[in-house]
Amino acid sequence: MKIERDYANKEKLNRVLTTNIDDFLNIAKALSTDLRTEIFKTLLHQSMNVMEIAERFSIPASTAAINVRKLEEAGLIQTEMVPGTRGTQKVCTAVYSRIVVDFSHLRPGSPETTAVVSIPIGHFVDSHVSGPCGLLSEHSIIGEMDEPRSFFEPERISAQLIWFRRGYLEYRFPNRVPRGAVIENLELSMELCSEAPLFNLDWPSDITLWINGKELGSWTSPGDFGGERGILTPAWWGSENTQYGLLKTWRVNSDGSFIDGRGISNVTIPQLELDDKPYLTVRIGIKPDAHNDGGINLFGSRFGNYETDLKMKLDFVNRNEKKNAGDDKTW
Repeated sequence: MKIERDYANKEKLNRVLTTNIDDFLNIAKALSTDLRTEIFKTLLHQSMNVMEIAERFSIPASTAAINVRKLEEAGLIQTEMVPGTRGTQKVCTAVYSRIVVDFSHLRPGSPETTAVVSIPIGHFVDSHVSGPCGLLSEHSIIGEMDEPRSFFEPERISAQLIWFRRGYLEYRFPNRVPRGAVIENLELSMELCSEAPLFNLDWPSDITLWINGKELGSWTSPGDFGGERGILTPAWWGSENTQYGLLKTWRVNSDGSFIDGRGISNVTIPQLELDDKPYLTVRIGIKPDAHNDGGINLFGSRFGNYETDLKMKLDFVNRNEKKNAGDDKTW
């Protein structure tokens, strides 16, 4: 997927989602019910929190939350935790006002132009963390609580929830892009939040991402989320603990680096030196000098609200195709 900008309407910047037919299936599923379609149409005109959506459509808050999650997973809306009259509230905003489906990749002989890799959160290759910290599998605690040495236990590969106050985890994603191709867009998504004692909805933390040693930028998580069970969180994990996070997507292209479409730095895709490397290094953590050093919770596909691991998507073109395309851009 890529974002195009339409400047025809000078009063308002319309954001357009350009996608191929395979990725569009997720969007079609998200809009396959009348309720989700009506919610999305409403959010095109105004931002609303989950309770307001529930009241507008006369449905339980839990039903509203599930349908909001489906729209968010499809990338049609984004959510943000903001202070409310009572704790925090999840505010929902439509991301795109127009969707364009590109069928060009279906032409005979047209090569695949996207590589996707998912890595379980326990498959990190290096760590340097400080307590409070810990790891959980779907069924039990791994090693000992608040013991950084547990991050080197063989059982760590089965982790479904990882937390630490300071430090980092480092992963290596295999480079599945054909040799000689040029990577033009990178997206990395994950579910995460801050790390507070038990949980605390007002606990900001500056979470930073590095790729191939280059710092892309930080996202400030508003809190450590609990008080209601995560949709996937196992019953044995007490409700007084962290339950779920927010789904965030880092993106890097020739224009810079973004989180959920919001610019965070001027680091561009060529600066990452990704092409023809055997793997891509991803580091996520809390910087020693972070203004908000509120730690991190990282969720696997069996914990939290989203059935996802660390997911990387690389969009690429053949060098010859790039040369023939010249400098043309779509805006």
